[in-house]
Amino acid sequence: MSSSTFIVTFKRDTPQDVIDKHMEEAKSKGCKINHVYKTTTKGYSVEVPDDAVNSLSMHENIVAIEADGEVTTQGKALLKQ
Repeated sequence: MSSSTFIVTFKRDTPQDVIDKHMEEAKSKGCKINHVYKTTTKGYSVEVPDDAVNSLSMHENIVAIEADGEVTTQGKALLKQ
């Protein structure tokens, strides 16, 4: 079974118990928590089976649920020099 990885980001003032509850709900639906973020941002990385993608529910404290991907600090040149 294939899966996708997402980053779930919460508002800075979200209590940790609210985040913990959201993670438990995700795990109960077959998701795997990969990493929990608590310093510069609040949230977690989660691996979601493709047939359970809709199990990541929005919550009033969630800022975003985004597909995880590679981030670089250098842009790629689009034009040949």
